[in-house]
Amino acid sequence: MNTTQAPAQTHMPSAARAGLYARCIDISKRVRWDIDRDVIRGRRFDFSKKFLPDGLSHVDRMEFLDAGEQRLLSQIQGRTYANLFGLAERFIGAKVLEVGREHALGDQTAMEALVRFADEELKHQELFRRVETMTAAEMPEGYQFLADPNAVAGVVLGKSTWAVLALTCNIEFFTQAHYRASIEPDAGLSDLWKDVFLFHWREESQHAVLDELEWMREDAKLGPAERDRAVDDLIELVAAVDGILMDQAWADAGYFLSIAGRRFSPQEATRVRACVLGAYRWQFIGSGIEEPRFSAALNRVIDQAQAQRIAAALEPILQ
Repeated sequence: MNTTQAPAQTHMPSAARAGLYARCIDISKRVRWDIDRDVIRGRRFDFSKKFLPDGLSHVDRMEFLDAGEQRLLSQIQGRTYANLFGLAERFIGAKVLEVGREHALGDQTAMEALVRFADEELKHQELFRRVETMTAAEMPEGYQFLADPNAVAGVVLGKSTWAVLALTCNIEFFTQAHYRASIEPDAGLSDLWKDVFLFHWREESQHAVLDELEWMREDAKLGPAERDRAVDDLIELVAAVDGILMDQAWADAGYFLSIAGRRFSPQEATRVRACVLGAYRWQFIGSGIEEPRFSAALNRVIDQAQAQRIAAALEPILQ
């Protein structure tokens, strides 16, 4: 599939920016899909197969789990993976509508691109609600998704636009990286689950370009002191994400241990909890930080001291 390229510098010529907005509209029109007609197509999830690949779930790192237990844990993680994307798209859609208003009486191409972006995010939220309904019907009772999307969005949107767009850009980049590097190559995953993230990826590719365009546009408005405060906001947002992941990892590990069908030793239970948390931190924080396109964009707009603050905040999370 053809995709646009992310902006190469902080302050782009207006003609180049307009061209990227226009190309995102063109891609949006060409790849647009429908949940029932194109993605679900009357199918159910295949619970004889894994949902998340090992590169994301890390279930293969626990040698004391047999193949069936690894498969079950990958399905639990996959259910949460979808729910976390649905949660993130709640605040992403709201922020896109907010920044789009700045184009409302000006660049109509940019406005259309962002309206399409917000519309697609609403569709993605519906897709992930469908995933939750379908998996809940097939899995034992007891699973809980703890974070409330509206409450999380309220916290996120209370931070500076620069920080919210930086976090959003990170999410969009790692979404693409996960699909290309781990999900697409794995032939052993549930076909429907794999298709959910294929179609999600197809629309997220242009979202990443728009995120970076708007992030760089916002950065151009800031002075050094404002940007420094925005970096602190970004650090606080990453810490908030980590708090969500810690709570959900504990809940998901407990759910797995309760439905796996056998008793685990205290040492094994501890390893399950640690592995799930490590996997979630990799999925939603580490993989984005290490994505070259995101790190390049971030390094264009922060100085060395700010980079060191971010690294210090990440160290206890990613070790």
